[in-house]
Formats: sequence, structure tokens, C-alpha cells
Amino acid sequence: MLRPASYAKAQWIEPGDQARAIHGPVTGKPIAQAGGAPLDVQGMLDWARNVGGPGLRAMTFHERAKMVKALALYIGERKDQLYAINPLTGATRRDGAVDIDGGIGTMMVMASKGRQNLPDGFVYVDGDVEQLSRSGQFLGQHIAVPMQGVAVHINAFNFPVWGMLEKLAPTLLAGMPAIVKPATQTCYLTEACFRMIIESGLLPEGAVQLVIGGVGDMLDRLGAQDVVSFTGSADTALHLRSNPHLMRQSVRFHAEQDSLNATILGPDVTVGSASFNQFIKEAANEITTKAGQKCTAIRRIIVPQSSMTDVTDALIARLAKITIGAPDADGVRMGALASAAQKADVLAKLQALAGETSNLTGDAEPTELIGAGPEGAFLKPTLLRCDDPDAATNVHELEAFGPVSTLMPYRDTAHAAQLANRGGGSLVASLITDDSNVAREVTLNSAAWHGRLYIVGEQSAPESTGHGAPMPQMVHGGPGRAGGGEELGGVRAVLHYMQRTAIQGSPDVISAITGQWVLGASEIKGPDHPFQRTYDEIQIGETLHTKPRTVMLEDIEQFAHFTGDTFYAHMDDDAAKANPFFPGRVAHGYLLLSFAAGLFVQPDPGPVLANTGLNGLSFQKPVSPGDAIKVRLTCKRKTHRTDTYGEVAWHVTLTTPEGEAVAQYELLTMVSYTR
Repeated sequence: MLRPASYAKAQWIEPGDQARAIHGPVTGKPIAQAGGAPLDVQGMLDWARNVGGPGLRAMTFHERAKMVKALALYIGERKDQLYAINPLTGATRRDGAVDIDGGIGTMMVMASKGRQNLPDGFVYVDGDVEQLSRSGQFLGQHIAVPMQGVAVHINAFNFPVWGMLEKLAPTLLAGMPAIVKPATQTCYLTEACFRMIIESGLLPEGAVQLVIGGVGDMLDRLGAQDVVSFTGSADTALHLRSNPHLMRQSVRFHAEQDSLNATILGPDVTVGSASFNQFIKEAANEITTKAGQKCTAIRRIIVPQSSMTDVTDALIARLAKITIGAPDADGVRMGALASAAQKADVLAKLQALAGETSNLTGDAEPTELIGAGPEGAFLKPTLLRCDDPDAATNVHELEAFGPVSTLMPYRDTAHAAQLANRGGGSLVASLITDDSNVAREVTLNSAAWHGRLYIVGEQSAPESTGHGAPMPQMVHGGPGRAGGGEELGGVRAVLHYMQRTAIQGSPDVISAITGQWVLGASEIKGPDHPFQRTYDEIQIGETLHTKPRTVMLEDIEQFAHFTGDTFYAHMDDDAAKANPFFPGRVAHGYLLLSFAAGLFVQPDPGPVLANTGLNGLSFQKPVSPGDAIKVRLTCKRKTHRTDTYGEVAWHVTLTTPEGEAVAQYELLTMVSYTR
């Protein structure tokens, strides 16, 4: 008998006398006892806010990203322990891969995005500097900093590992502690993974805590610096977000809710084509994976009227091959629902849908099971058909959260999009088409109602990730029924746990707060050429001013003939004068960049290893033959990249000797930590 424990204030708290029995979905017999022990809710919140929060905020974004990556690797090395428990949830090993490996992979991607897209510091810079005064001595900048409260994660039963890890990764990256509350039915698998997190010793004390069972009055004790992140049904989300205290305190509430997702077969797709086969495969997979218990599962299959018979026959044939039974038994393709209660709920929804649909696959109760008996929470894949989706209501409002989907016809692409939108907002809608115009029309008509549009054709199908697979780089959420929130999406997920603030002040003030030099801030003169200084020796604001160089007509002509760029503005004085942008023949922009490099580069071997990029290039003033340019090279920001070198971003400005701006850009160099 499993006895998952809570983890509060660095102590494990075993189930109490009033622990709830958890019945396994495969045998119907008790497999675990959970909850029942009193928790010091206020103490947990204080522990997170006063111990976990400061510990995380003392780390830079990159330090936290390395921590998240190390944690993912630690869990990955021990994932077989999680797979051993996984069948108790009713899930097959294939289902478990979506949950376990999917969760680990999500952490890895989020850690990578943290290193790539977040600064090597404590403040996230959001957007460009805004000049708020004529001379540029009063600026504005949006920043984001970690919220100083605690994130309460309330997770669903269907993904006990992924659901926890996909929320923890951005929360920890943001620098915010978390209290995890898994659904009780599968909490034993969550707890097994959570124990690995604690045993790793990788997180600061108080960074994470775990509640098995109820949260008591925790939500009534949250404040404006706290966040609630919820995954589950729309009804439960409504109950939680309606808490008067949460509304009074303006507590952030992010909801990712189950939704009536749809898939559309494009009118251009012919029976037997690769795209048609992809459509059938995707639809069948989403009905059967996790026994249909996915927030992204396809609930409505929308196809051209002329294709209804072909799609029906193909889907029924594919679903008929699905073997059902004990998830760890050989040959089983689909396991059980999470609980007997979940099975009963699906059966009740099927009865409610019966008035608008016909059942194409017969009785939902399976008659043949592998390695299991009828006492388990088993249902077979069920395909319904709704011939008049315009008149129907329940198929667009009621979700049977199991292996159930409804097939319905459409007249044209506008009608298909309209039917998809009838779900009232979804996490994802998919479209299988090889016609880009169809994709454009459906997108324009339906994107507002869906958090993600998954558009696949013959070209992209071999590398596509699947309708029901939320990717860490892309937003996972949706409007309306889907909850109105957004998870994942790279840095977007991290910003959910941070406060965006507008700061205003002088260039020196903005630079000091953000850790990045801005135009107009003080400059530092180094003891020698910056390219001869190591990464750690270079200071933010360190600046090199070069001598001027005159651009000669011979330079322009030689560059033109050498590169082949003989554009008339560089070679024909009369034609150039006819152009309102030029006074006559002018130097190539890239010639000016080359001269700039020649002015500021120090040629001797040193810590600078390579020039790896150039960002934001703009030209402000043309340079005519006989004009001179000079360069200002300033260290803008620094970012650790590996154990041997870091990235230094330089603000480069080309001006005339009188100070008029000619061009500017950001130069990236990799600089060694040692000489």
C-alpha cells in the first residue's frame, strides 16, 4: 500500500488517521492512502515567502536555469522508478512517456530557454528603452522582477509528473517558490517524483513544498504577491477563481482548463493520400492516448460532408485494432481511465450526448480485456456522429473526458471554422491540409478562439509533434472555456511569475537597475584595449573611442568592384543625386562597418575568441567621399555561456568627427575567462 506524504517546512508528513483510500483503476482495489494529516498552512506560506523566495532571488536567471537543467537530468536518471509506478494510474508505458519523459523534456527546454532568452542577472529587460525627454537624459524602461510571494500549483489527475514539472520549471526560473497540490487520485506518482526533487539537494531550502490531500484555507491566506496556477475542469476553475479573497486581493489566477478541442480535415485532402492518413492517425491517437484523458484531446472531428463516409470507415477500422486491458500487460494499446468515478462521469456524458449523436462503435463497455477484469475503469474507444452540428448544442458544450470523440460534417472552410469556434474557446484546434489558402482562411476565422493552431500537411507531417502535444516553446492555454490563461511559451511562462514594472530615470539609473549600459549612461575608460581584457575584467560601460578615418572615393570604387555591389548610389553621381536620400555618390553601408571594425579591433591574440553576431543595425546618415567617421565601442552587457567563455555585447556607434550619428548596432563577441 502506497502512502504518499506531504512535504512542509522541510519535513515529510505521513498520511493521518483520516487518510483517504485511493482505489486503483485497473483492479478497483485500494492501492494507496493519502492525506488526512493536519498541515500548518500559514507556516508553509511563510516558509516559502521568507525562506524559499529569498534563496531563489539571490540567484541569477542563469544560475536558476542551470539548477532546473540539473534537476531534470537528476530525475531523468531515475525515471525507471516512475515508470514502475505508472501502470497503477491506468496508463500504458506509451502514455507514461508523454507524462514522465514529457515532463523531463519540458524542464530541459525551459532551462535552455532561460539561458538563451533571459539575462545573466536579476532583472528581465522588457522591450527597448523609451526616450522621454528631448536630450535623452530622462528615459523609461519596462522591466520584470520575481514576485515576492508563493506560487500555489493545483494540478490535474491525468498528468501527475508533467503537470508538476511544466509548472515548476518556469516558476523556479522566475525566482518564485512553489507549493504543489496534485490531484489525489494519482498523487502517489507525483510524490515519487517530488521526492527525487528533494533528494537531489539542488534547490534552495523552501523553494518547493508538497500538499497531499486538501489545501485547507490556503487560498484564503494568499495576497497580491502570490499566484495560483490551476489545471483541470472548467467547473473546478470557476469554483476556485470565484474565491472572494482571491478577487479582493487581486491574486493572479492562471487557469489551463479542459476544452472541446477540434480537428478539421481540409477540403483539398483526398482519401488515401498521405495527409488523409495523417488525419486518421492523429484523430485515433487523440481518442486513445491516456484513454482520452488529455486536456488537448480531440473531442470534435470536423470533415467535409463528402468525406464523412470515408472518414467514418477509416476511423472505425483503426479504432477496432486498439487492444484494452491492464496497462502493463503485453499487447495492450489502451489502459484504464483514472478511476471508477471518472468512468461513471464519461458514461453520463455519453448519455447526455445521445440525443444529438449516433454511436458508431457500439456499447462503450469493452467485452474483451487483456490481463484485467470488468471491475476496472475500462472503456473502449467510442466514435459518435452528429449529422446536424448547427442545430446541436451538447456536442459543443459537454466534454466526455475519456476515449470519446464526435464526427460532424461541414459545408465550406468558413463553416468548419465556425463549428470549431462553437466549443467556446479551446487549447488547440488542428487542421490537416496541403492548401496554404485553406490554412490562412481557417486561421483568420478561428485563431481568436484557440490557444494553438496545429496545421499539418504532407510536407510537415513527418516532423510534426502531434495535435495533443503542448511544446515548451509554444503557448499552452486558450481563451474562454480553455481558461483564458497561457502556460509554457518559453519566457512567456516565466513572466507569469514576475511583475512588469515601468522604471523612469536618467541613463545611469536605468543602467544601474538593469545591469545593461544604455545610450547616455556614464562611460568607463579601461586600462588597456578592451579586446585584451578577460571576460571578468571587462566592465559594463567600458568604452573605447577611436580616431577618425576619412572615406575616399577610391575606397568606395575598390569595395564596389571587389564585392560586386555596384549599386548606382555608390557609382553614379547624377543618379544618386536624383535619389532623395543621397547628396550624391555615397559609401556602402558595409564598407563603413568594415572600416569601423578596422578602427576598433585590436589584432593581437587575446581573450576575445570570436565575433558571433551583429544585431539591430541601422544607418542614420549617408557618408560621402571625403567624409570621416569614428567609432565608440561600449560594453553593453555580459552573459556567461560556458565554463570557459562568456558573451559580451558591445554597443557600437559610428559618428562623424562632430558627433552626428552615422550608424549603430550591437556586436556580440565570445570572450575567454582567462588570458
